[in-house]
Amino acid sequence: MTTQDRLHFAVYAPALTDDDGRTLAVVHGIEQALPGLRMEWEVGKGGRPIALPQRDAWLAEAARLGKFPLLCNGDERYPVTITGLKTLASQAPGGQPLLDVHADLPRDAAVIAAASRMLEDIAEGARAFWGHASQEDYGSEVAQQFRRSPQGPERSPRGLPMLNLPEKLSAPEIPCFLGWLNHWSAAAAKVIGFPDPARDAELLTRARRTPSGGWVVQLTDSPLDYDNPAHLDTLLRTYERFPAIGGRSAP
Repeated sequence: MTTQDRLHFAVYAPALTDDDGRTLAVVHGIEQALPGLRMEWEVGKGGRPIALPQRDAWLAEAARLGKFPLLCNGDERYPVTITGLKTLASQAPGGQPLLDVHADLPRDAAVIAAASRMLEDIAEGARAFWGHASQEDYGSEVAQQFRRSPQGPERSPRGLPMLNLPEKLSAPEIPCFLGWLNHWSAAAAKVIGFPDPARDAELLTRARRTPSGGWVVQLTDSPLDYDNPAHLDTLLRTYERFPAIGGRSAP
């Protein structure tokens, strides 16, 4: 399976605390979004799945220790994984440590159809500041947008605006970049100035409100293709609409 055959979900949330119930909420959320999916195996050494007969209790104990282990669905023919990583305060926006939740799924019709609900459920379960769902190779594209020196270019090779590195952003509510699907918490939406009914009419046709007052916003009908001029134009216009994304300026 190539990188183009996978869909990656990532949300950025407050760091885990003792007796944190968010790990269970996140795992239950991904299962609810895709009927029949069960994340009841730990990924062991060498990638070998290890069955977890008491998954919820085991995961709760891991959370108590500040861990979100790598789980999978136990099916090597249709691999699904989810895990949580720590971002140190020194490397995070606003100098606050974060929990980064990452899930990878096959990019097939069922996952694409469930992707908006899945991003919402993962983000709501994690109580995330913001998040996205993107094709697996999004990282190499976004990396070309990060400004690494004041003397750097004003545009990426794709003509997209340069973004400040995450650790340079003043608050964790500021989204670092745009994906195909974007989750903005109520706080993140306020920071970037979304929605403005007059300016965001088109985006609102592809947006849904979350139970906590945030939003899931879809940029294009299908996952972003950076080689598609129409997709690239949509991405550029959305960056221009929200200059606060990537810490470029106030909304």
